[in-house]
Amino acid sequence: MDQAELELQIKVWKNLAISKQVLMRTATDALKLDPDCSSDELRTALDAAIKKSINADITVEEAQEHAKLAVAVMEKKVTVSNKIQLTAEASAAKALEAKQLSEQAMATEREAHINELKKFKAQTAEKEKTIKAINKALADTPENVVKKLKTLKKQKFDEAESCKRAEAEVISLKKEKKLLDQNIEEMKASLETAGKVAEQQRELHTLCADLHSQLSGLVEDASTLPALPELDEKALETLEPKETDEKE
Repeated sequence: MDQAELELQIKVWKNLAISKQVLMRTATDALKLDPDCSSDELRTALDAAIKKSINADITVEEAQEHAKLAVAVMEKKVTVSNKIQLTAEASAAKALEAKQLSEQAMATEREAHINELKKFKAQTAEKEKTIKAINKALADTPENVVKKLKTLKKQKFDEAESCKRAEAEVISLKKEKKLLDQNIEEMKASLETAGKVAEQQRELHTLCADLHSQLSGLVEDASTLPALPELDEKALETLEPKETDEKE
């Protein structure tokens, strides 16, 4: 081995040593060890750091799995929450619509009540005016007292005149009834007389018929005898009193 190769190897080993020292220093700084610690201490610390890194990776994976599960749960909750929100929004829209309809109905009913109240107030005011006018008319003022006396006097006068007219009418009706009763009695007497005359007329006709029959046998020519007139029963019946007249 010549001098150049030896120097090159020395330089390489020197660089390796320097790199090893830098690496060792970096490792000890990272592991927070003493730079002059032994190889065993460094190895133990490295093993612990590696185990810790492995455990950290496992923890990270577990955390990622938990995170995935949490995200899935949250997504499911968000979906449910969205459905609930949509349902709530629909319910809120229905409630708002029902509220608007209720407000419209209440406004219509309120307007109807207001109109009824106005109508009632107008009727009440009209009645109060009428009552005031009546009270004024019935108030015991001198003018009203005079009016009442005049009205009462006229009513009494009218009543007296009505009584007089009624009495006069009663007297007139009594006179008319008396005359009517007299006429009825006279008519009854006339009817009785007419009945008697009708009966006598029948008897006379019967007698004449008998005499005519007897004369027909005594004369030679019966045709020379005057014809016997027929008896008018209808005319005689008009002269006789009826059953209703007899009852009366």
